[in-house]
Amino acid sequence: MKRYAMGLALLGLASPLFAQNEADALRYSRLQFGGTARSLGAGGANVAVGADLGNLVSNPAGLGLFQRSEFSFSPGLGITNSDARVGNVNGSPQLRDTRNNFHVANASIAFANRRPDSDNNDWRGGTLAVGFTRVNDFNASFRYRSTLPDNRSLFQRFREPRASLDDIYGQDSVRSYTSLDGLAYGSFLSDFGRVNGRDAIVTPGPLQRTSATQEELVLTSGSQTQFDIGYGGSYRDKFYIGGAFGILTSRYNSTSELVETDETNSSRSFGSLTLRDELRTRGSGFNARLGAIYRPLDWLRVGASVQSPTFFQLDDEYSTALSAEFRQPITVGGQSVSSSSVKTEPGRYSYRLTTPWRASGGVAAVIGKYGFVSADVETLDYSEARLRNASDLQDGDTYSFASENDRISQIYKRVVNVRLGAEARLDAFRLRAGYASYGDPYRDSRFDRTQEYYTGGVGFRQRNLSLDLAGVYSTANRVYSPYTLASGAQPEVKVNTNRLTTTLTLGLQF
Repeated sequence: MKRYAMGLALLGLASPLFAQNEADALRYSRLQFGGTARSLGAGGANVAVGADLGNLVSNPAGLGLFQRSEFSFSPGLGITNSDARVGNVNGSPQLRDTRNNFHVANASIAFANRRPDSDNNDWRGGTLAVGFTRVNDFNASFRYRSTLPDNRSLFQRFREPRASLDDIYGQDSVRSYTSLDGLAYGSFLSDFGRVNGRDAIVTPGPLQRTSATQEELVLTSGSQTQFDIGYGGSYRDKFYIGGAFGILTSRYNSTSELVETDETNSSRSFGSLTLRDELRTRGSGFNARLGAIYRPLDWLRVGASVQSPTFFQLDDEYSTALSAEFRQPITVGGQSVSSSSVKTEPGRYSYRLTTPWRASGGVAAVIGKYGFVSADVETLDYSEARLRNASDLQDGDTYSFASENDRISQIYKRVVNVRLGAEARLDAFRLRAGYASYGDPYRDSRFDRTQEYYTGGVGFRQRNLSLDLAGVYSTANRVYSPYTLASGAQPEVKVNTNRLTTTLTLGLQF
């Protein structure tokens, strides 16, 4: 294997292994509906219903409908299944993976202050509530396997460096790697050569092959939880208005391990490589929302709410390792090498994210003591999300994110989310059902990434005690590529995910 001596005078910046981009903007902007089992069982359609602690995150005006103070606690269990297959490689099998997690979906308390009926004050009462709600679940895993030609493999990505040749040599000369291109060179999987009379990155002769088998496992975990304080008041029991302030905390972890092997023995020396990426993100942010509910008729309620962007500060920690096994030893600098292993130094980066505005409207028909039906419509424009630098933080800098924000504007669009729900009351018992559809945020129509939710639940009310159980079955599709190629022929993994979440809410009225 040849090692060319490269000058260091023109060193450029390495391409980062983890970059803050449009995927981060969508991940922390696309929320799920949450709250108590009562709200979940009815499809999350509670913008106009009211008198539920789930109103803290949907429409705080609903707090004004409380007649008594209430405390609720809602543990839950999530079971996530993912089926993945490489859609643009013939003969790829479909593989399934499962991930489970226990969590607390909601814990809240409302302090209601209701004036006596003999009081002629137009403001009939108000409710102060505090609590937290799980609004996003990142727990999932998927894996895939395929056999593809060498010109679509990770080796082809190595031959298309994003860093300059001087930069790649510079990383290796000090054994400090900051890009995938540097790692590939440091692990002897790429070398400097000549292509069409120009200096280029090439695959060393002993490692050249005709095909490769890829297998990857991608594991994610974490959640977003919102802590809220809100107040809702009742004017003549006809008009309700409320507001809330929320603090959102986010935990996201991602680990991927891509293994590439030469099962056909088309290479003289290459055996396998393993690329392992790890990302840990922690963040916090704040938002505010205002809402109103109007009762033009005793049985009809119309509601609306608007939520400000969430202003996040996010902190990433990341690392990448690349190792290789050679079926026959290769010669590097006069020495025989049978394996290699290199990794980056742990990296840290701090930045900011502003999510889009959200606006919701809803209508509910209350059928006396027999129950209700409700419908919500929510709209938000994912193309308005913006990444910003955090130069005032220890791990931040002055990078402008102009290209990333341009891409956010280009690939995302405005969506409309719809939620439908109903509750039937049978003496002390409740039956609930619902459906929700969350629109595809991408302008690209080749893949449908709509999220759908099918919900159901039961409840029991007896004096000061309530017990509710809800089940939410959701489906979602995504497309994943482990890397990109100039030809656009990189593997496209179609991931179909379904999740069943069960939530039990214990409520106490006082």
